[in-house]
Amino acid sequence: MQKIIWLCSFVCLSFISQAQLLSPDEFLPHNNAEHFTPHYMLVDYAQHVAENSPIVEWSQYGWTNEKRPLQLLTIASEENLARIEDIRLNNLRRAGVLAGETDPALDDIAIVWLSFGVHGNETAGPESSIPTLYHLGNPANADVQKWLENVVVLFDPSINPDGYSRYSHWYRRVANKHNDPTTFALSHREPWPGGRTNHYYFDLNRDWAWQSQVESQQRMPKYNEWLPHIHVDFHEQGVNSPYYFAPAARPYHEYITQWQVDFQETIGKNHAKHFDKNGWLYFTKEVFDLLYPSYGDTYPTYHGAIGMTYEQGGSGRAGRGILMDNGDTLTLQDRVDHHFTAALSTVEVTANNAAAVVQNFQQFYIDSRSNPPGAYKTFIIKGDNAPERIKAFCKLLDKNQIQYGKAGKSSRVTAYDYQTGEETKVVAVEEGDLIVSAMQPKGLFTQVLLDPSTFVEDSLTYDITAWSLPYAYGLEAYASKQVMNLAQDYNFSAYSSGLPNTNDTYAYLASWRSTDNARFLATLIKKGVKARYAAKAFKTEGKTYPAGTLVITRADNRKMGAAFHEAVRAAAAMHEQEIVAAKTGFSEEGSDFGSRNYRFIAPPKILLATGENTSSYSFGQIWYYFESVLDYPVTLIEPSQLSYIPMEDYNLLILPEGRYGLNESTQQRLNNWMRNGGRLVAIGSAIRSLDGQDGFAIKQYADDSD
Repeated sequence: MQKIIWLCSFVCLSFISQAQLLSPDEFLPHNNAEHFTPHYMLVDYAQHVAENSPIVEWSQYGWTNEKRPLQLLTIASEENLARIEDIRLNNLRRAGVLAGETDPALDDIAIVWLSFGVHGNETAGPESSIPTLYHLGNPANADVQKWLENVVVLFDPSINPDGYSRYSHWYRRVANKHNDPTTFALSHREPWPGGRTNHYYFDLNRDWAWQSQVESQQRMPKYNEWLPHIHVDFHEQGVNSPYYFAPAARPYHEYITQWQVDFQETIGKNHAKHFDKNGWLYFTKEVFDLLYPSYGDTYPTYHGAIGMTYEQGGSGRAGRGILMDNGDTLTLQDRVDHHFTAALSTVEVTANNAAAVVQNFQQFYIDSRSNPPGAYKTFIIKGDNAPERIKAFCKLLDKNQIQYGKAGKSSRVTAYDYQTGEETKVVAVEEGDLIVSAMQPKGLFTQVLLDPSTFVEDSLTYDITAWSLPYAYGLEAYASKQVMNLAQDYNFSAYSSGLPNTNDTYAYLASWRSTDNARFLATLIKKGVKARYAAKAFKTEGKTYPAGTLVITRADNRKMGAAFHEAVRAAAAMHEQEIVAAKTGFSEEGSDFGSRNYRFIAPPKILLATGENTSSYSFGQIWYYFESVLDYPVTLIEPSQLSYIPMEDYNLLILPEGRYGLNESTQQRLNNWMRNGGRLVAIGSAIRSLDGQDGFAIKQYADDSD
């Protein structure tokens, strides 16, 4: 009798436990795919599933610019969830990024990472994440329970919450109660700037390697803590396009392994089985290639994973339903169903091939450490490059966990010269040079980023084909086919000579050769410190300084007293800026510091045009540059305001790419402002607005020969 009572109690408790896990339709105020789900509800539901499922854990890995949470869920069997940290660390040992022997008991557990909604207005991603999470996280699903015996699923419901919220809130505000599928209806005409991008209008799907944005900066450390074996990036494309899944289109980067090529085919065939059953249209091997290294499919691929893009028709035009060219209506439910099916198929096919997936992932890293595929095994960055540029270069290597160090001793090697393009040049390697060896766990990715050029088998590519980092950072660099060992860590400091600590300094001299220097100057200006720059080279106290050198004199800042010295030294320490304390204003060569050849830097007071006539990408990168790179204030305006705002209070106006219909009175107002010292920067297509205007010697070339 006691056993019967215990068994009944257990069954009842199990039933109550499962009853607490609500389906999306039970939890949300609308049925799933009936309407767009606000991001906060997306978070609420993810937390609900984690709180009520024994096989799901929820965590927050960061915040967006607009302070929305970035979340990651871990889905695994109860047994694997209990040892999830052992599984993670064992995988890093398998890749060689963590020392130690792997545990054979964990060798058949594959890791799948599903990423939804990197483009915010491709809303089928986050919307499909809701039923997918419920299905994977529901212990009552027997198929899923079987899969989770040897698959761990990492699950990001919304990579770009700010863009997703921008689109979904707009749509909920303007859409009819009953969906209108007419293509020209307001709900299918997403306004500027659209929800595709993040807060600063950056495309996060181009930011995986560069990690310029806060979402990427917080997500990528988490990604590299796991190094998943399969990664899927869920996207949308044009309304009339059928579903796209692996295998990818050519060109492939030549370093992609045959296993990675073959298993994309295996995954694609598994998807096709499910899509065929439902009669859904799809295509493969077209449009979306595997070359540019900063996508959500290529970055994982270059890290040993099977990286894939899945594309559903719809995007920001589709709303809850839109008419297609074939006369049918593409509904939000259709879009969700397709992504949901592809997501589950991915977990299924991985579970069916888990041992092979893990084994080939491990072999990828063995090859990467011992014999990476590219010809160049060592990359040499000369130590006499500007230290600020070396520092910026090393920061990117650090973000991607690429190892580097100093040359152990002086030597001579045959190497490719990035400056001249000469393939066989004998280069003197000195002890202070920075060495990046390709013989490391991230060796293949190192070669992808640093190779002088990329082989492209087909010129019809989806994105850019050139990104070699030594060129991007303006570094004197060489690539050698010889293997060189690293002797020690590369420790550098842009102010290695130390900060002067005396208050009798006549002037502080600072270099001007990198963005770090610009950040230093921006900080000084905000602190009220006045600075000049040298228009010509000069020599003082035995050292020659180039034109552009910042000259920060005590005389210009005498009202600050001792606070002047403290402010300069604090800014230098903050930005690791090398400064030299000059004891005199007398120059041995060139002009003395009181000369007009040292030009005063007026604090920039900046207007930046924005709005629907501007390119959101062009505007966004400038806005981001001032606010996030320089940490310097900028005033945003719409072009129409130029006719009446107090222009005299500003000395710089920036017009991003765009179309500016400047009428005659506004044009005259700008001319008067510029005659009084105002400066105008027009970028790209914005220059056309000045074509033929009074006061500008700007016109299009008559023909190609001109």
